[in-house]
Amino acid sequence: MLRVVALLFATLAMPAAAQDQAAVHGGPVRALALSPAGGALASAGFDQTVIFWDRDAGRARAVARWHAGAVNALAPLPDGAVASGGEDGRIAIWPRGTDGRAPSRVLEGHRGQIASLAAREGVIASAAWDETVRVWSPDGTARVLAGHRGNVNAVAFRADGVVVSAGFDGTVRAWGADGMPEVIAEFGLPQNALVALPDGTLAVGGVDGAVRLLAPQGAVREIHAGSRPVVALAVNARGTLLAAAGVGGSVAILALPEGRLLHTLQGPGTPVWSAAFDTDGQTLWTGGADRRVRRWDALAGRAIGPVGEAAEEASLAGFDPHGARVFRACAACHALQPDAGNMAGPHLHRLFGRRMGGVAGYAYSERLAQGDIVWTRETVADLFTRGPDVVTPGTKMPVQRVENAEDMAALLRFLEQATR
Repeated sequence: MLRVVALLFATLAMPAAAQDQAAVHGGPVRALALSPAGGALASAGFDQTVIFWDRDAGRARAVARWHAGAVNALAPLPDGAVASGGEDGRIAIWPRGTDGRAPSRVLEGHRGQIASLAAREGVIASAAWDETVRVWSPDGTARVLAGHRGNVNAVAFRADGVVVSAGFDGTVRAWGADGMPEVIAEFGLPQNALVALPDGTLAVGGVDGAVRLLAPQGAVREIHAGSRPVVALAVNARGTLLAAAGVGGSVAILALPEGRLLHTLQGPGTPVWSAAFDTDGQTLWTGGADRRVRRWDALAGRAIGPVGEAAEEASLAGFDPHGARVFRACAACHALQPDAGNMAGPHLHRLFGRRMGGVAGYAYSERLAQGDIVWTRETVADLFTRGPDVVTPGTKMPVQRVENAEDMAALLRFLEQATR
């Protein structure tokens, strides 16, 4: 079996069949963000990476491996940038069109891992497992909001601009300008997810599987009672659809304001950790423990995608089928032929016999640009046996290892056939 330690190559294929419609991370996909400025899609995960996708082309545009630990949270910013927060307690700002090499700004101060991010008019709010919420001004200074007892799991900006948060202590809190919290709801059980609706209502999801609406006047209404913990919520811009994702692997689509269950989107049966509505208000993106990003028509309750499974299979037809399956974890970042151009990684045409760092026009990391390795069956096998972090220390390339001998042999056969 292929054991992924962290992402090396990623795949974004969006066939009509839900089970094979995906972007592949090297670990669970913990966060998603869709920028209203240009509609850019970013995903982040336990593999320490943020992937920026060219959705129209169906491929990764840039892969950022900057955080020292899992990346748990993303937030789109008004100018098309994306903020990421991770296990390392840092927030990175990635400008629109980033190449993923380094963030344009870094916000530091949390003493625990960041669990959630929200943004409004250039101001960023972060929730962390140091029991605090921080509100970051555009100049990088922060207000520290303390009051939760335990991990703070979610943060959002209410429609009136007030920062709200939910945490392990079972409370939902609103933070005044003086930094003092108002407990607006207390459930007695940890709350994992929180989103703000356009009318000032809040939706909150907890470990008991319930989704509740908190009205601006303080009324609480339960609209969904699941059997497994809710770990992610998303609302569309008009506030008419709410998605509630859980550890059971399904996503409930609820019509608002009545809270009626429209559909239950059935995924692969593994936890769904993240969800985000597209700018059309109907398309939903989800990411989960299966390492994949999936796209759905939330209103119709079905999986969708511009690239068909048949087209993907045709591109790999005639080559070793076992090796083609292993290579699917490489296809978004590496084209097989030069006419497809360089993607997040260089193309692989004439890979064997080529010196490392030898593709013209690709911006290699400093380590790979040294060119002191010639790619052969033996050196490629060594790269995937020991991992890029060991073979080429200091590389920006995320890490993946192939530990099954049959998978390795099949991958090498495929590469020999497909890169000639």
